[in-house]
Amino acid sequence: MSDSISTPSGPSQQGGMSTLQGRSGVGAPPETRGRTTIADSVVEKIAGMATREVPGIHSLGTGMSRTLGAVRDKVPGGRPSVSRGVKVEVGERQTAVDLDVVVEYGVSIVDIAGDVRTNVITAVERMTGLDVVEVNITVDDVHLPDEEEEAEEGESRVQ
Repeated sequence: MSDSISTPSGPSQQGGMSTLQGRSGVGAPPETRGRTTIADSVVEKIAGMATREVPGIHSLGTGMSRTLGAVRDKVPGGRPSVSRGVKVEVGERQTAVDLDVVVEYGVSIVDIAGDVRTNVITAVERMTGLDVVEVNITVDDVHLPDEEEEAEEGESRVQ
């Protein structure tokens, strides 16, 4: 996709954004006239959503970021961060993604890692036109079924 909208001079990168240069002139197709800029945060959100769609992923982020995120989510007006646990490096035509995930107990980590890579690569490339050169996955924890029951009991005691 980026091949059809970039010029011989190629895209440029400025301050955490990837910019694709379009062609100009009467004969150029409308979709190539102008410039498209993709911020790093956009790629992070796409990768985060694509990761969460995979069955067997419990959450994203390391222990500390999940703890801080849980506190932030409980603050009135706070929203869950889609990009928690996701880091990206966006170049002119390529991007690399690093993920910190927590998987459900009982799933095959090898299989789920492959599913996550496939889903993230497909979503990022389809939506941005950038080539995903790598998706690095760190499994930080395994979510056990009884952990959820303990959390629910603790929440019900304090109202």
